[in-house]
Amino acid sequence: METLYFGRNVTSAMAVSEARGVLLLALSSLKIPVMELSPNSIKQGVVGVTRAGKKQIQEMVRMLLGLKDIPKPEHAADALGAAICAAHMR
Repeated sequence: METLYFGRNVTSAMAVSEARGVLLLALSSLKIPVMELSPNSIKQGVVGVTRAGKKQIQEMVRMLLGLKDIPKPEHAADALGAAICAAHMR
């Protein structure tokens, strides 16, 4: 799971925090372990640089997973990138 980071879009902070809390509670109650990764560590792990843009992440995830098209929406690529990093760290 990506750790929370709010730079510009602070208005969504409450909704994202609430959804994250519900997800963490559900996973905990099912005894499913959660790994938290910072956005920069995901970028570093997938692209190789911490300043990677959304398009770079989408393209690298596409290449790493052998997909025909880039994952859409861009949040899907972020989630897949986090999963790729977590799998490599285990």
